[in-house]
Amino acid sequence: MNDLSHGTWILVADGQKALFLENVTDAEAPNLVIRRVEEQDMPPNRDLQSDRPGRRADPGPGQRSGLAGADWHELGEARFAADMADILYRMAHRGVFARLVLVAPPKTLGTLRDHLHNEVAQRVVAEVAKDLTNHPGDKLEKVLVAELAAS
Repeated sequence: MNDLSHGTWILVADGQKALFLENVTDAEAPNLVIRRVEEQDMPPNRDLQSDRPGRRADPGPGQRSGLAGADWHELGEARFAADMADILYRMAHRGVFARLVLVAPPKTLGTLRDHLHNEVAQRVVAEVAKDLTNHPGDKLEKVLVAELAAS
């Protein structure tokens, strides 16, 4: 069975935006319809940090090293991926989709995969490790068909 057969759902996500799409036609000429959009407002790290990272003493007289500050942007993206996994679980539990294709940049895809409930993971028929969230609909369909044919 083709990965984009009729009724297949596709999650196209990055760390800030997610599109839930459904193929309403066949796999040869998919027509992906947006069923849900989720977005997260992500201000730059500099706006999220209250002050600079701390420092610690090193061995030796008067030596100190800076500590790495938290990457709030990265943490927010990981939380967003976990939230998308929760949404997928609720949808799968209600029987909204039987087949699912995941499309996300490699890091987001890995985080998403780590948070998927078994009920959702069993419905995943393909994964595409690319950032396609900002592609227009017709181009997205062509890129997906090409990527899934190559895999």
